[in-house]
Amino acid sequence: MRSVLSTTFSSLRVRNYRLFATGQLVKLVGVWMMFTAQDWLVLDLSGNSPGALGAVTSLQFLPVLLLTLYAGKLADRFDKRRLLVAANAAFAVTAIALAVLVASGHVQLWHVFLFAGLLGIANAVETPVRQAFVSELVELPLLPNALALSAATFNTARIGGPALAGVALALFDTGPVFLIATVLAVAPIFSYTRMRAAELRPAERQAKKDARIADGLRYVWKRSDLMLPIGLMFVVGMIGFNFPVTLAALAKIDFNAGPSTFGLLTTALAVGALGGALAGSGRRARPGAYVVIGAALAFSVLEFVVGFAPTFVVAMLLLVPTGFFSIYLAQAANHRVQMGVDPEFRGRVMALYVLVFLGTTPIGASLAGWWGERFGVASSISGAGIVCFVASLAALVWQLRTSGERLSVTLRPRPRLRLVQSVREPFEASAEEKLPSAA
Repeated sequence: MRSVLSTTFSSLRVRNYRLFATGQLVKLVGVWMMFTAQDWLVLDLSGNSPGALGAVTSLQFLPVLLLTLYAGKLADRFDKRRLLVAANAAFAVTAIALAVLVASGHVQLWHVFLFAGLLGIANAVETPVRQAFVSELVELPLLPNALALSAATFNTARIGGPALAGVALALFDTGPVFLIATVLAVAPIFSYTRMRAAELRPAERQAKKDARIADGLRYVWKRSDLMLPIGLMFVVGMIGFNFPVTLAALAKIDFNAGPSTFGLLTTALAVGALGGALAGSGRRARPGAYVVIGAALAFSVLEFVVGFAPTFVVAMLLLVPTGFFSIYLAQAANHRVQMGVDPEFRGRVMALYVLVFLGTTPIGASLAGWWGERFGVASSISGAGIVCFVASLAALVWQLRTSGERLSVTLRPRPRLRLVQSVREPFEASAEEKLPSAA
């Protein structure tokens, strides 16, 4: 047990990473409390409209679509820690202003739309910089573990945040929940400022004229091993990961859930996601393409089945394995990109990854809201599963054709699916499996 725990939490031995993880955990608990209360508030103000939920989610992520690539350029040019302090300070100030408005009882639906966009601007800068910053906190061998624990931190907050928000909504009103959330949101500012700058491992920063966005895009275009996870997450992120819209509407509209049980579907999803994050925490090497594709296929099938859940309890149970494969997929794709990119391009490449994964949410959330308004929330969830399944099959075919490998099916003595490797010269190594040197 000691050996397992030592492997699972090995990155926490690094002081700067402990500060990073602690600050993120506290902040994200508050963020998820705020998002849960915001969903409830939007449904109340809009008369239970899935379209309004989709609009708020779209506004939260629209800045990611517009600004993330530029934020990646900033990450490769400037001190990432200082950028993170500024972005988190802007987020905290904006969240406090919204909380005061809600607590005063003067909030209107358009206020929520406005502040969703403002919070999205802060996140558009913070997210790609934070993704790239993890590699400066730990050495390259610890990077998969650090990324896995970051995902575990995120999903621990997804469990605790909605659960706390559900209890607080039942006991108080939305105003106090927003106020509590904003107090927690300032935690990363203190954790970043307490880090020891001398113990960071920054990549060589590029001059303004050299850190061009177009160079980062060309770099990815020439790397098929990066194109596959980024392309697959483009579809899954846009269509499959719209649970902030679909689960809130499913709970309140289809299952008539009250405020005390409102966040349980999101919590069930996060419980599975936490398991998926911890399952990848022991990873030491770069995951293969088929790990990413297999996780995508499993997630797609489970999401499709969730759409047919007949009761609240059945939906909650199905969301646990769905959450597991959702984060296992996202984490494997993230590891494959992070561990395959040269350090001087990491900020721009991770910005592109965040763009396709989160920046496409405005499109997907709007589609999910529109579909839910006309054909029902459940069909929106199952339809997303079908689209993601087709995209996963396309990724599988593309990988097989690119690598020259093939799948072999045998029925005797028992059914078995095998991957037949292409023949390589003994001295040749696949370019995909070569890791870049640490910065």
